[in-house]
Amino acid sequence: MDARARLRFYRASPSKVRPVADLVRGQQVDGAIRTLQLTNKYAARDLEKLIHSAMANLEQKLPGVDRGRVYVERIVVDEGPRLKRGRPASKWVRWHRILKRMCHITVDLAVREG
Repeated sequence: MDARARLRFYRASPSKVRPVADLVRGQQVDGAIRTLQLTNKYAARDLEKLIHSAMANLEQKLPGVDRGRVYVERIVVDEGPRLKRGRPASKWVRWHRILKRMCHITVDLAVREG
C-alpha cells in the first residue's frame, strides 16, 4: 500500500456500494476512473472522487510517480453506523423502524514494479 484515502459516514448502504467497488478493484487508476464515469450507480461518482483523492495523496508521497503504473490495490466497503428513523404504521403496530444505513469506504493504491 503506497497511498490511502477514506470516505467515512457515507450515506449509502454497503450492499449497494460493494458492487460498484468490485468493478474497479485491481484496475489501473485511469481505467478505474473511466469505468466509474460510465457506471450509472449512485455511489460511482463519490468513489471516483475518492480515487482522485487517493491519487493526490500518492503524488504528495511520491512526486513524479508514473500514473500508468498505479492501480487500485484494495478497496473495502465496511458497514458504518445506522440512523434510526421511523414512520407511523397501522393501528396495531404503531411504529415501523427505518434504518438509514451508512458505510465507510477505504481505497488503497499501489505502484506496480517493473
